[in-house]
Amino acid sequence: MPRVLARAASLLCATFVTLIGSTALIGCATDGPAHPGALDVVASTDVWGSVARAVTGGHIPVKSILSGADVDPHSYQATPADAAAIVDAELVVYNGGGYDPWVDQVLAGHPGVESVDAYSLLGAETDGSTPNEHVFYDLNVAKAVAATVADRLAAIDPPNAGDYRANAAEFSRGADAIAISQKAIASTYPDVAVIATDPVVHYLLAASGLTNRTPATFLAANENDSDPSPADMAAVLDMIAGREVAALLVDPQTATTATDDLQVAARRAGVPITEVTETLPDGTDYLTWQRSTVDQLTAALRSGR
Repeated sequence: MPRVLARAASLLCATFVTLIGSTALIGCATDGPAHPGALDVVASTDVWGSVARAVTGGHIPVKSILSGADVDPHSYQATPADAAAIVDAELVVYNGGGYDPWVDQVLAGHPGVESVDAYSLLGAETDGSTPNEHVFYDLNVAKAVAATVADRLAAIDPPNAGDYRANAAEFSRGADAIAISQKAIASTYPDVAVIATDPVVHYLLAASGLTNRTPATFLAANENDSDPSPADMAAVLDMIAGREVAALLVDPQTATTATDDLQVAARRAGVPITEVTETLPDGTDYLTWQRSTVDQLTAALRSGR
């Protein structure tokens, strides 16, 4: 299903889920946990669940509705159980910006539920363009989410306020260390060209000072699960064959025949390939994931020179 249609379907599904969730939860409080005295945090994806877990430090359980690198969050459709988890949560952490609209739909029907919208913590784009929704690749946004979660939990659970804020500060230091590596890429490979088949890496490329040579119309086609035009495909293949780009960045969660063909061409031309996912690889956490992605990108640029 095209991602644009999938998002529309998700909105319709989320409305249905909200209605079902509201019916199923008659008699339950909508602005607190289902069991008095029990606290829990619910995140839309394991990415934001990992950030929240770094802050809670084990004091409060964190549930991620969507996890694993084998699913595309854009086409996900919420279930009644998801709606129930969101409504019963003491705090909900989600991406926002249209990335997980089913959360917005459920929260709209239950305004008493505390939430942290990561997208809302993003500053305005300096060029006046619409911000990219994949804010989990913006380390400053991740730090802001951690700090906001700490503040919210400090109010909810005052005895552990000091731990929440200390954990958020430690998370921030880890993110800053990764940002240093991104700046090192920008310093070593200023304005080096790459091909990225999905806009998920917008903030990673911006922080690393790299230039995405992928035609905007190619990206739009991939976003809509449609084939790029023959002209766009030929242009990208020519750049790869001529080694005009230092690396190819692909999102395995939005793979298409076209992106598969690009990887074949990259291997043939000796252009390094770096995978960039939208959810966490199994058995990892947010900072490890971001650090590994930057390290892989650095290695690709080094070998592609």
